[in-house]
Amino acid sequence: MSTPEGTASTIGWDCVALDCADPAGVATFYAELLGGSVKADPDGDWFDVVWDGPRIATQLAPDHTSPDWPRGQQQAHLDFTVADIATAHERVLQLGGSALDPVDPPRPKPERGFRVYADPAGHPFCLCRPTKDAWD
Repeated sequence: MSTPEGTASTIGWDCVALDCADPAGVATFYAELLGGSVKADPDGDWFDVVWDGPRIATQLAPDHTSPDWPRGQQQAHLDFTVADIATAHERVLQLGGSALDPVDPPRPKPERGFRVYADPAGHPFCLCRPTKDAWD
């Protein structure tokens, strides 16, 4: 992370880091979902998802316990926009993710503007409509 010259006390964005027992697998999930690639740390315990958006990283946490949303604390989640929810829903499932809320396949013109999923390590994320009229 770098800061502009003369602003040493300025805090800037670096990444969202997700703890998981299989950081390579979770990074691959997000890279494939987002059309990016994975860059591995030489030690093999940190992976960056390289794509057109903000940096997402995964790090090894051998004793990681997945969030238990909606029964327990969510901890944190990622939001992604998507115009074609049905195609994105199928892609999440094909890549090893799971639908959390709702779990049924998307129907035309849903009332709610987001759906909740989990990556293979159990981290929740949402697929959100980019505009109110999307997902017709």
